[in-house]
Amino acid sequence: MIEEFDALAALVAKDHDHDCDGFGPSRVCVKAVAVADLPTRFGAFRIVGFWNNRDSKEHIAMVHGDVVGHADVPVRLHSECLTGDVMGSLRCDCRDQLTEGLRTLLQKPCGVLLYLRQEGRGIGLINKIRAYALQQQGLDTVEANQALGFRDDERDYAVAAHMLLSLGIHSVQLVTNNPEKIRQLAQYGVAVSGRIPHVIPPNDYNRFYLETKERRSGHMLDFTKKRLEEQSDPVVLEGMASPEQPG
Repeated sequence: MIEEFDALAALVAKDHDHDCDGFGPSRVCVKAVAVADLPTRFGAFRIVGFWNNRDSKEHIAMVHGDVVGHADVPVRLHSECLTGDVMGSLRCDCRDQLTEGLRTLLQKPCGVLLYLRQEGRGIGLINKIRAYALQQQGLDTVEANQALGFRDDERDYAVAAHMLLSLGIHSVQLVTNNPEKIRQLAQYGVAVSGRIPHVIPPNDYNRFYLETKERRSGHMLDFTKKRLEEQSDPVVLEGMASPEQPG
């Protein structure tokens, strides 16, 4: 823990005056500004706070074990969902994705969960509630977002890529079912060396939502397949060679 603390504290000190050209269309630049212990009901983490220059949103990294400067680090990207993460909504699987993601990382020698302030797939909380209302009228989640003038998914993972590179992590085992996360991280210079499936069983309220993610957004979901914790899948990304399945 001391070595890990020193590495993360050194990162914060190094980032004090950080200012780069930025990542992505918005040229977002982030820097680590604070680090502390964070005991949770799932286990012990270190929490690293990041600030960005584009909209002053604050993001965090939940760090387990020694990750600074390491390769093939298990990583989960989790976008903020107030209704799911905090209120326990059954309309989505976000809270289960968050809690199971933390548990998955704690079963590994090390890992990082990035909590990204991208509410409602990037459309914001109020627009997400408007989308809920449209879904109650029969639209699926993609159609609802489009009816409000948005794309299916407005999230940009430039912030996540910058955070990982700031941590000295250049390759990850990504805990995801979303090929867009893999594509964007690769685009921004973070190598995805493997994928750890993260399938949450549906409930009566979110089954159609999850089926829509699979059918309309290309998420790699298979609710009929039971997986063991140690199983993982090779990266699947159009235009890229798939690496061998990690051990």
